[in-house]
Amino acid sequence: MKIRILLIALLAMLCAAPQVEAQSHYKPHISIGGRAGVSLSEMSFSPSVKQSWLMGTAGAVTFRYSEERLFGVIVEFGWSQRGWKENYEEAPLSYSRSLTYLRLPILTQIIFGSRRFKTFINLGPEFGYMLGSSISSDFDYKNPLSVPQFPSNRMTEQLYAPISGKFDYGIEAGIGFEFYVQPRHSILLEGRFYYGLGNIFPSSKADTFGASRNMSIEVTLGYNFRLI
Repeated sequence: MKIRILLIALLAMLCAAPQVEAQSHYKPHISIGGRAGVSLSEMSFSPSVKQSWLMGTAGAVTFRYSEERLFGVIVEFGWSQRGWKENYEEAPLSYSRSLTYLRLPILTQIIFGSRRFKTFINLGPEFGYMLGSSISSDFDYKNPLSVPQFPSNRMTEQLYAPISGKFDYGIEAGIGFEFYVQPRHSILLEGRFYYGLGNIFPSSKADTFGASRNMSIEVTLGYNFRLI
């Protein structure tokens, strides 16, 4: 009976050993940091509007929980300047509308690489709220058809229409690199793409635009400090 109990105990220990070993390799890390850089934005309008990229700024404070080798979760709180710039081709006219958002991305991070140099992919939803907007124009955008150089057969309502949808949500994806200067200090370079699913203008069948959604590209430089 004692031998049987000893064999059962030994078998249980052998079965538990891989789990103990796996747990010993699981080293969660928690980091805080920040990132800042430039953004390039357009709007996804339907019907379409001829545009050029509008340059702005973007940045955030970051919180990251990560398993050392495989994946992590990132929560950020920051800002981004989005909007669009009208493209009038050969006409000597200029118009841009800048939209400033507070934003909260919640991203899953997949990590590859060595202890000193890592590549990562970020993907997840983002929620935002528009703090304000500003218009820069060198013509009377509230009455554009009175401007001699203004192109004919051009959508004009987006130039002066009030923004009704200040809450935004969408999908964000990014790829970047992280270099560990020291075990607890790292520098990050990242590019991200955001596609909004909310409309800034009304989008019912009776409205002019069926879609008026944010699109942006960001390139940022960041710093992380690992707490544990």
